[in-house]
Amino acid sequence: MERTTLEIIAPSIEEAVARGLEQLGVSRESVEVDVLDEGSKGFLGFGARQVRVRLTLKPLEAVSTVQASLVSPPVSSAAADDHLLEFAAQTTRDLLSRMKLTARVETRYGEPDLQGDVPLHVEIRGDDLSVLIGRRAETLNALQYILALIVSKEADRWVQVVVDVEGYRARRERQLRQLARRMAEQAIRTGKRQVLEPMSSAERRIIHLELRDHPQVTSESIGEEPNRKVTIVLKK
Repeated sequence: MERTTLEIIAPSIEEAVARGLEQLGVSRESVEVDVLDEGSKGFLGFGARQVRVRLTLKPLEAVSTVQASLVSPPVSSAAADDHLLEFAAQTTRDLLSRMKLTARVETRYGEPDLQGDVPLHVEIRGDDLSVLIGRRAETLNALQYILALIVSKEADRWVQVVVDVEGYRARRERQLRQLARRMAEQAIRTGKRQVLEPMSSAERRIIHLELRDHPQVTSESIGEEPNRKVTIVLKK
């Protein structure tokens, strides 16, 4: 399981870390901080370069930090699955409240995957929730990861949690499938390898699945996280 990371560019390391913590909605103790670029003040103000840091969530600390301030709803006599849906919904509302956001939250179970695991879907809807998505959906993925950890702890087993904001993931999936087909056509037309922008593992998987049965091209992931990319090449 990939750890959630977030890269921030700012005038100083302190400001970059503060911005990252605000976007993730966690405390300083919940992340590891790597300074990727210490920046430069330049000469007489010219050629200045901002700092760049990477924040990586610590799974156990993230759970304990968030859960310490959350009040779990009492377990009723309803079925365990119903309780887990309500627990996920209430936890999401609590997290949104901590971020000073107001939104409607609905939870449901999705279709079983090939392994028979049933994902728990969390739908968040409201006004001006773009802050919950972030660049390359980094904030959304961080929220999803934290929720998965908390819900899994409550269920005493790993639960796949899928969080969506105003249908973003459905729209993004359609865009990625169209992109995959378009880049495949370009690879066939030019005979050249096509390299896509860096994506999360979930988004790369969509590209791979879309081209899995393509008769003329194949896809593979290259590079290192968090800049891992999909490349599309002609089949030999």
